[in-house]
Amino acid sequence: MKSPRDVFRPLAVGAPDPPREVPLRPSRMIHFFDPSNPKMVAKVPDIAPKVDVLLGNLEDAIAADRKDAARDGLVEVARTAELGPTQLWTRVNSLDSPWVLDDLTTLVTEVGDHLDVIMLPKVEGPEDIHYADRLLAQLEARAGWQRPILLHAILETARGVANVEEICLASPRMQGLSLGPADLAADRRMKTTRVGGGHPGYLVRADPTGDDVHAPRTTAQQDLWHYTVARMVDACALAGIAAYYGPFGDIQDVVACEDQFRNAYLLGCVGAWTLHPAQIDIARRVFSPEPAEVAWAKRVVDAMGDGSGAAMVDGKMQDDATYKQCEVVLDLARELAARDPELAEAYDL
Repeated sequence: MKSPRDVFRPLAVGAPDPPREVPLRPSRMIHFFDPSNPKMVAKVPDIAPKVDVLLGNLEDAIAADRKDAARDGLVEVARTAELGPTQLWTRVNSLDSPWVLDDLTTLVTEVGDHLDVIMLPKVEGPEDIHYADRLLAQLEARAGWQRPILLHAILETARGVANVEEICLASPRMQGLSLGPADLAADRRMKTTRVGGGHPGYLVRADPTGDDVHAPRTTAQQDLWHYTVARMVDACALAGIAAYYGPFGDIQDVVACEDQFRNAYLLGCVGAWTLHPAQIDIARRVFSPEPAEVAWAKRVVDAMGDGSGAAMVDGKMQDDATYKQCEVVLDLARELAARDPELAEAYDL
């Protein structure tokens, strides 16, 4: 057990103080790229202005014989790329891999001042966060950095989901969580080979209207990930950090991708992963409030004044609960407007 006074003490001599507030900057899309691929690296200057987060991937999708090249490539991008307000993240290899120690040691000591967040895959419990937290503090102290790098965990195992609240509360460094549907499906023995999204076999069917149970009946496809995303959102809200939908693997099905992203947005996620440029505009559109929604929120807040009491707006009763809902929308709109002149005009902010 740790005293509350000790929570914000550095975990290594000379390390920066742990953050007391997690900066929840706009991160509607976390766009993945392969730093070992020269063609992808060459596109970074063009992609960076279009995304909130650019993530150099070192883990899955990077072949074992390309791990060193990916790590070195990310160091070069961090040192040379002009990213402006776009955040630079990385997904390192899993904590049980032979590459993760080199990932963390190299990246933190060489370019830690350019990295905003380190994403840890396959986190199963708070002990994984505690290990990374202490190691990052030691490496930051060695490098002399004044700003702590934040941590982001991916939920990819049943044990991780079972421990999700403890993971979120494991360190002041925690920035957020992402859903990792493919690995989680395998770990749970789910019978789907899709990467995110729904499945046509996961459905509910209307009751029969007669004696023939084989007669056509209305069906509705259900969301395989609703429970997990909702639980993840609650755990993140508990800890004051951000929740994200992960990858949607069918690049060509932009309609279903938008549906899945919107489900996550409505449940409380702040963004999603984008694996292809075609998904960037989808995430930007979905995770930005509609101008009409922002206009309504402004009307309610103006009518409510300090948020106490109640008011009638267009025949609808508004109270402090709806005021808070509107403040959530307006806070996000203001953050996005500060970054995006087109949205600033659309929102009239």
